[in-house]
Amino acid sequence: MPCGQQESGAAPARYVVGVDVGSTVLKCHVYDRAAAVRGSSCRKVESLYPRPGWVELDPEVLWSQFVGVVKEAVQAAGLHMRQIAGLGISTQRATFITWHKRTGKPFHNFISWQDLRSIELVNSWNKSLLLKVVHVIFTVLHFLTGNDRYLAPSFLTFSTQQTSMKLSWVFKNIREAEEAAKKNNCCFGTVDTWLLYRLTKGSVYATDYSNASATGVFEPFMKCWNPTLCNLLSIPMSIYPPVKDTSFNFGSADSEIFGVPVPIMAVVADQQSAMFGECCFHPGDVKLTMGTGCFWNVNTGEHLFASRRGLYPLIGWKIGEEVVYLTEGCMSDIGTAIKWAQDINLFTNVDETEKMARSIVDSQGVCFVPGFQVSVNDPYLCASFMGLKPSTTRNHLVRAILESVAFRNKQLYDIIVKKVRIPLQTIRADGGVSNNSFVMQMTSDLINKKIEKPANADMSSLGAAFLAGLASGFWTDKEQLKKLRRIEAVFEPQKDLEEYKPAMDIWLQAMKRSLHW
Repeated sequence: MPCGQQESGAAPARYVVGVDVGSTVLKCHVYDRAAAVRGSSCRKVESLYPRPGWVELDPEVLWSQFVGVVKEAVQAAGLHMRQIAGLGISTQRATFITWHKRTGKPFHNFISWQDLRSIELVNSWNKSLLLKVVHVIFTVLHFLTGNDRYLAPSFLTFSTQQTSMKLSWVFKNIREAEEAAKKNNCCFGTVDTWLLYRLTKGSVYATDYSNASATGVFEPFMKCWNPTLCNLLSIPMSIYPPVKDTSFNFGSADSEIFGVPVPIMAVVADQQSAMFGECCFHPGDVKLTMGTGCFWNVNTGEHLFASRRGLYPLIGWKIGEEVVYLTEGCMSDIGTAIKWAQDINLFTNVDETEKMARSIVDSQGVCFVPGFQVSVNDPYLCASFMGLKPSTTRNHLVRAILESVAFRNKQLYDIIVKKVRIPLQTIRADGGVSNNSFVMQMTSDLINKKIEKPANADMSSLGAAFLAGLASGFWTDKEQLKKLRRIEAVFEPQKDLEEYKPAMDIWLQAMKRSLHW
């Protein structure tokens, strides 16, 4: 069932629409010039699990849901589609599909960024002699030239979250895709590219710099698809879409879809979109998103920092001549772990978790290890509870889960401080888990920094709307956008880090025992 809200008596005016196609929820918001939400709709994104470790999305279901939430949100606002100045689309990153260029028929379902089907390929490549040779060549090039573009390949390792290995898997296992690629009839697209293609009935085939840079197949220094990597993995270069600006007139949705031709004025990757929605426009600004996964993004301005272990460079957005770069560290399964706890009835409503955690002094030595790792990609890390006792209650288990989020935030923050050579400024948090003040306060205590939480936690939708609004002239510039920000809460350090040290030391022991399961 769609969820929506309606404001009665909506005056005839122009509005922008921001859609966020996330990993678990597809949301659409209609915004007025004050960036206030006038109408909303959301649908649950249904993942498919055809085999153990495989995670897919049905492209037709996703398309139907996308069109549905846009129509419902505009209707909930009491508006007509002709009043929409522009549509901005934020999408989950690195989830992709391939299809036949002439027929438009997909060769397979969307393969999610969470999918593990390429695990054997990943392990094989990471142990290969060829990759070691690549490391040596680029280490020498970096030493001789001092050029940072050679630094990342000097310790390149593949992971299951990257598009490259799963794309290689497609061409090794789906013959129709391989044959079409040989005849230049295969199209590759992330979620944004597929939606653009469908919205324009095949007349627009494109992506933007933020989405392209998140695939792991795009060279951020040269701002082009990476021919070296594609040759290494035998992926044909002909499959990739043209890359456009993030805030850009991509054309209009076909009038048969929404009744009128709605201008598509921005496509953007979800984390970069949230960064823009938080108005993290200046070098050193930090965005912390805690949703399905947890993402720390640092604005590095016009400077692109090469990958360091645990961190990687991205293009935040490109608007005209302006290119803004980010450094990102991430951990998966934050929201997933909390949803799992709800599914097994540790609590009924997610709002209860904060009260449950605060009802006890500590977790009584219980540790929760989520199934992820930052500095080393270990697909065999085992999610687990440790330190269980006869006296352990649901409250202890819930507190342990929430503490694990804060502890991982601390680890990622420390990596960023150590490796990003830019003074960190404002830290702004968003995403569903940011509504949990226990996690927010504990994170603030652990990193000893103030964290701002906006009134609107759906920053990816807002960021897409901001970018669309700039392209359509709905808003004039970023200075105007900054004035529209609304802060709901500010979390400042209240406890000394030393108070958490015993609990974090035990948790780190639990982490080590869960590696290489």
